[in-house]
Amino acid sequence: MIDIKINDELSLNKENFMVIAGPCSVEDREQIVGVAKSLKKIGVNVLRGGAYKPRTCPDSFQGLGEEGLKLLVKAREETGMAIITEVMDTETLPLVEEYADIIQIGSRNSQNFSLLKAVSKYDKPIVLKRGFGNTIGELISATKYLSMNGNNKIILVERGIRTFETTTRFTLDVSAVPVLHEKTEYPVIIDPSHPAGVNRYVEPLAMAGTAAGSDGLMIEVHPEPENALSDSAQQLTIPQFQDLYKKVKMIAQINNKNVI
Repeated sequence: MIDIKINDELSLNKENFMVIAGPCSVEDREQIVGVAKSLKKIGVNVLRGGAYKPRTCPDSFQGLGEEGLKLLVKAREETGMAIITEVMDTETLPLVEEYADIIQIGSRNSQNFSLLKAVSKYDKPIVLKRGFGNTIGELISATKYLSMNGNNKIILVERGIRTFETTTRFTLDVSAVPVLHEKTEYPVIIDPSHPAGVNRYVEPLAMAGTAAGSDGLMIEVHPEPENALSDSAQQLTIPQFQDLYKKVKMIAQINNKNVI
């Protein structure tokens, strides 16, 4: 597996298990800095938060844009955490690259080849989420666009695919973890929040993905999920996340991985 340097202190490699956590959307300074400080105390070193939000309905909260990026930087300054946020298009890519430590390509853009080509020109770690209608082969093909200019610091994310099943938001494809490890040299992490759709399913999906041999988790955490401006149902509270973190740490240790 490729050793990916996140910053001067963090590296994702075959010995490490990286936990990424934070709210779906950056809403204000108090929210993002507060949740960052809580997560840092628990042991998390990578903070997620959406500044630009791809929403199904145009009436939904679309994110704070550059102000959201600045608030993420503020959280990084106060905690030392690395920050990851999603880029939606080539127009905002330079701004996202300027502020973020890790660039995220969301599921809706997994096959936006113009965007993938543009992102490939930057030398930063890239998190690529599997599109909810994409095969594993299509996900692997997308990595070839991202690496076409020599950047192989790519982290793959299984975040659930759309199937005939409707009891959950998406169907988490746990089998993608060993398959991707066999077919690529990139780390594979699990996003249990989006396939769960509701927070009570996040914990079992996270533990299943960890036990399957994934290299990390990306989990949505909010100080007050019921008041969140986006994805309120699937976000964990701080206490819920802390309990999950302890369990994941034990499972990761069985797989000879150190949680970072």
